[in-house]
Amino acid sequence: MEYRKLVKNEGPVSLLGFGCMRLPLVPGGNPNEIDVTTAEAMIERAMAAGVNYFDTAYRYIGGNSELFLGNALKKYPRSSFKLATKLPMGMIDDTATGVRIYHEQLERLQTEYFDFYLLHGINRAGFQKAVDLGLLDYLIQEKLEGKIRHLGFSFHGSYDDFAYILNYRDWDFCQIQLNYMDAQIQAGVRGAQLARDRGVPLIIMEPIKGGSLANFNVNAAQAMKEAAPDKSLASWAVRWVAEQPSVAVVLSGMSTMEQMEDNIATFENYRPLSEEERAIISSTVEKIRASVRIGCTGCEYCMPCPFGVNIPRNFAIWNEYGMYNNAGSVKWGLSNLKEGEFASACQKCGACEAKCPQGLAIRDGLAALAEELGAL
Repeated sequence: MEYRKLVKNEGPVSLLGFGCMRLPLVPGGNPNEIDVTTAEAMIERAMAAGVNYFDTAYRYIGGNSELFLGNALKKYPRSSFKLATKLPMGMIDDTATGVRIYHEQLERLQTEYFDFYLLHGINRAGFQKAVDLGLLDYLIQEKLEGKIRHLGFSFHGSYDDFAYILNYRDWDFCQIQLNYMDAQIQAGVRGAQLARDRGVPLIIMEPIKGGSLANFNVNAAQAMKEAAPDKSLASWAVRWVAEQPSVAVVLSGMSTMEQMEDNIATFENYRPLSEEERAIISSTVEKIRASVRIGCTGCEYCMPCPFGVNIPRNFAIWNEYGMYNNAGSVKWGLSNLKEGEFASACQKCGACEAKCPQGLAIRDGLAALAEELGAL
């Protein structure tokens, strides 16, 4: 297993971190019911392979992720693993709620301390709320008392928000979303370089873009398959992330033992990308982007639609499907459209096309979209 130094004066952590947001679920059961037998076997396999970083959060799998992990890890010596969880700022509007949730997490995870504790999924506004409610000061005090070994934040926002938060204080670490398709989104590679400049180690989430980079457009994937027929597409994605500046842990939200074995194979035999492999990834990015169904930029000049169709959102979902062929993600995206917003509500009035700066054939696009995605 590949290891890296995450914090000073402590032993290394596994470059592969076990993200516990997508643990296996009981087929056909409650959407928050974890398949305990399979999930425990995956924990056991991870520990045997040398994985020692486990990441969860208060809201994962309806709260069951923390409960499961607390039970699953209690059979192992506490010093044999690093435990990370997060304070859900999106659920908190007062100090007492934040403090209550923090202590509930200690109980759920059956631990006397957290190795790594994060403000969860924050942008500048979420961070400011933690400051204003005194929760950041509270967590700093908990760290001084030894209940938090290392304090950081998990981030979703703009680069400017990231720079503000990163420079606010001396953080022990931070967690950002990064993959080769989204290198310029949110904190992105600029944020990774800034973290390196500030001496702040990074934990990376979504290295495989929620699974999209494990199975995408066949034509786009061809060069990777030819260059390494025995390697998974996912292995290219995690290796790309692993060599970005300041990265200490790459989280993978594994749902099956097959995904676990694939990641273990990658990190037990880890090697940096060659120049040829980097070129293949760059070419693959261009091929994936060229697989969009329609050249919508999301400018919203076409809106509002007189009949209620959410044109930019429909096209964003359609383009996602074209690039990644990810039916599950598409179904989730469609389910979040409000009633009457789907493409099939188009009445072909043409008002949108008159306003589109790209000159797109929106009516034809919506009809094709409704036919293709409506069949999923």
